[in-house]
Amino acid sequence: MWKLVLGFIVFAAIALFVLMKSGGNIDLTGEKHDVTGGHADQAASDAASAAIAAASAAIPTEAASAAASAASQ
Repeated sequence: MWKLVLGFIVFAAIALFVLMKSGGNIDLTGEKHDVTGGHADQAASDAASAAIAAASAAIPTEAASAAASAASQ
Protein backbone atom coordinates (compact mmCIF):
# COMPACT_ATOMS: atom_id res chain seq x y z
CA MET A 1 0.00 0.00 0.00
CA TRP A 2 2.77 2.41 0.85
CA LYS A 3 4.31 1.74 -2.57
CA LEU A 4 1.13 2.97 -4.28
CA VAL A 5 1.09 6.17 -2.22
CA LEU A 6 4.79 6.76 -2.85
CA GLY A 7 4.34 6.09 -6.57
CA PHE A 8 1.47 8.57 -6.79
CA ILE A 9 3.47 11.26 -4.98
CA VAL A 10 6.49 10.73 -7.23
CA PHE A 11 4.32 10.74 -10.37
CA ALA A 12 2.51 13.93 -9.29
CA ALA A 13 5.81 15.66 -8.50
CA ILE A 14 7.29 14.71 -11.87
CA ALA A 15 4.13 15.81 -13.70
CA LEU A 16 4.08 19.21 -11.95
CA PHE A 17 7.80 19.68 -12.59
CA VAL A 18 7.46 18.90 -16.31
CA LEU A 19 4.39 21.14 -16.71
CA MET A 20 6.00 24.09 -14.94
CA LYS A 21 9.25 23.77 -16.92
CA SER A 22 7.38 23.52 -20.23
CA GLY A 23 5.72 26.90 -19.66
CA GLY A 24 2.23 25.60 -19.00
CA ASN A 25 -0.12 28.06 -17.36
CA ILE A 26 -0.65 26.27 -14.05
CA ASP A 27 -2.81 27.93 -11.41
CA LEU A 28 -3.12 25.96 -8.19
CA THR A 29 -5.17 28.59 -6.34
CA GLY A 30 -8.56 27.01 -6.95
CA GLU A 31 -11.73 27.82 -8.81
CA LYS A 32 -12.15 31.31 -10.26
CA HIS A 33 -15.45 32.94 -11.19
CA ASP A 34 -14.32 36.44 -12.24
CA VAL A 35 -13.41 35.98 -15.89
CA THR A 36 -12.83 39.69 -16.57
CA GLY A 37 -10.02 39.96 -14.07
CA GLY A 38 -11.15 43.46 -13.08
CA HIS A 39 -9.96 45.00 -16.33
CA ALA A 40 -13.35 45.57 -17.96
CA ASP A 41 -14.02 48.87 -16.17
CA GLN A 42 -10.58 50.18 -17.00
CA ALA A 43 -10.93 49.18 -20.66
CA ALA A 44 -14.28 50.98 -20.91
CA SER A 45 -12.78 54.06 -19.27
CA ASP A 46 -9.81 54.00 -21.65
CA ALA A 47 -12.12 53.68 -24.65
CA ALA A 48 -14.24 56.61 -23.47
CA SER A 49 -11.21 58.84 -22.90
CA ALA A 50 -9.83 57.87 -26.32
CA ALA A 51 -13.17 58.80 -27.93
CA ILE A 52 -13.19 62.16 -26.15
CA ALA A 53 -9.60 62.83 -27.23
CA ALA A 54 -10.42 61.92 -30.82
CA ALA A 55 -13.49 64.17 -30.83
CA SER A 56 -11.59 67.11 -29.38
CA ALA A 57 -8.76 66.61 -31.87
CA ALA A 58 -11.25 66.59 -34.75
CA ILE A 59 -12.60 70.06 -33.86
CA PRO A 60 -9.92 72.79 -33.90
CA THR A 61 -10.16 75.14 -30.92
CA GLU A 62 -10.30 78.32 -33.03
CA ALA A 63 -13.22 77.00 -35.06
CA ALA A 64 -14.97 75.86 -31.91
CA SER A 65 -14.54 79.23 -30.19
CA ALA A 66 -15.71 81.07 -33.34
CA ALA A 67 -18.78 78.87 -33.55
CA ALA A 68 -19.50 79.40 -29.88
CA SER A 69 -19.20 83.19 -30.14
CA ALA A 70 -21.38 83.22 -33.27
CA ALA A 71 -24.01 81.13 -31.49
CA SER A 72 -24.02 83.39 -28.47
CA GLN A 73 -24.67 86.53 -30.54
